Amino acid sequence: MNRLLEILICLCMLVIAVPLCAVTFLIVATTLGRPVMFRQTRAGKGGVPFDLVKFRTLTDERDDNGDWLPDEDRLTPAGHFLRRSRFDELPQLFIILAGRMALVGPRPLWPETIDDFGADGITRGHVRPGLTGWSQVSGATLLNNDEKLKLDLWYVAHRSTALDLQIMIETVGVVLSGEHRREDRIEAAERWSATPEDERVHA
Repeated sequence: MNRLLEILICLCMLVIAVPLCAVTFLIVATTLGRPVMFRQTRAGKGGVPFDLVKFRTLTDERDDNGDWLPDEDRLTPAGHFLRRSRFDELPQLFIILAGRMALVGPRPLWPETIDDFGADGITRGHVRPGLTGWSQVSGATLLNNDEKLKLDLWYVAHRSTALDLQIMIETVGVVLSGEHRREDRIEAAERWSATPEDERVHA
């Protein structure tokens, strides 16, 4: 997507997002307390690390050994709502304006995870990580890690403004109706991934 178009869309989204951020801040502060924000290092374009910031959705509960309880045990009803609505990710709009993320792209992952992907991790890092992306609207948490990676690599090879706009529209549908596996897209990404590199068709 053209950077200027991305900035214009992002600024329009912030008109709605800023009031929602204020409401989300109050929800987190009253249900989880402080800190309200969650900050973690993720890999950006070219593997360059950046700080991902989002609203906190998990409690601080630990077991008798002082280790974190599983996420599902620490996710409150309020936290589930924030994740389901994607309100917890609204602060990332400011990161997009700063140029470290994109509206559409592969999900930002830990640098160690990208390193484990090897050459695929380098290819995946040719674009900025996104607020939403092809794998997010094709199954998201219903996908395994291998399926997500193949969908991300397919996106990197076929990205276009039209595809990005399609993904953004579909993201609204995911928020409203929930996640659904897109077997057709998964199979297409797997076929493309299995094709020799010099025979792949790039849009």
